[in-house]
Amino acid sequence: MSEQQKVALVTGAARGIGLATAKRFLEEGWQVALLDIDGAAQEAAVAAFGRPEATLAITADVAEPEAAARAVGEVMARFGRLDALVNNAGTAVFKPLLETSHEEWQRVLAVNLGGPFLMTNRAAPEMAKTGGGAIVNITSISGFRASTLRVAYGTSKAGLKHLTKQQAVELAGLGIRVNAVAPGPVDTAMAKAVHSAAIRKDYHDTIPLERYGLEVELADAIFYLCSPRSSYVTGQILGVDGGFDAAGIGLPTLRRDRGGADA
Repeated sequence: MSEQQKVALVTGAARGIGLATAKRFLEEGWQVALLDIDGAAQEAAVAAFGRPEATLAITADVAEPEAAARAVGEVMARFGRLDALVNNAGTAVFKPLLETSHEEWQRVLAVNLGGPFLMTNRAAPEMAKTGGGAIVNITSISGFRASTLRVAYGTSKAGLKHLTKQQAVELAGLGIRVNAVAPGPVDTAMAKAVHSAAIRKDYHDTIPLERYGLEVELADAIFYLCSPRSSYVTGQILGVDGGFDAAGIGLPTLRRDRGGADA
């Protein structure tokens, strides 16, 4: 099958990284199913593309087994195949450890870790029918580094790192590659709304590239992992974070003293 005939399913695609990723697939000639729990926003996003022949809007909660099954069924009924799955849907609760309720903990893990499990288990058998495909899970730099107010979110993303490797090992025999992208701070609408000027300065001071990432930069990395150009890559976690995870302490001071003996 040619690139123009391939089909991708992107979850959490009504906005942000998911929407940018769907756009990237469309630009490459793929057909794309866009899934989000916010049905109205998803319908509006798909309508804005003006590509009804190549797009499908799906409203579903990836944490619900029946919804995951229905979503994949809709993709197969419309397009007849599935070549790539991007597990981008996620949620977060930003509270101190001792103030995070059991219900909040359960919901974050159900969406961020359970969702990729359910969606992959439904999608993989369909991918296998046409020779395999690629799955990309969207984890986070918070799955590598502990941070305040992220006990549920960070733990779910750390779990998703290992789930990615488990899926890669077990699905390789079906011709399915599984990788993950771990974004650092990204200039999404949500980040702009919740990151104060002080928080943004803290990030800029800590990131070697001294800036937030762009949604399109994440989309490019995700598309690469779904394309034939990464045909020998599986079980990997690709950090797209401006060097955030690689950096240690003292970065701002070292920048100011680059000419010194300790720089």
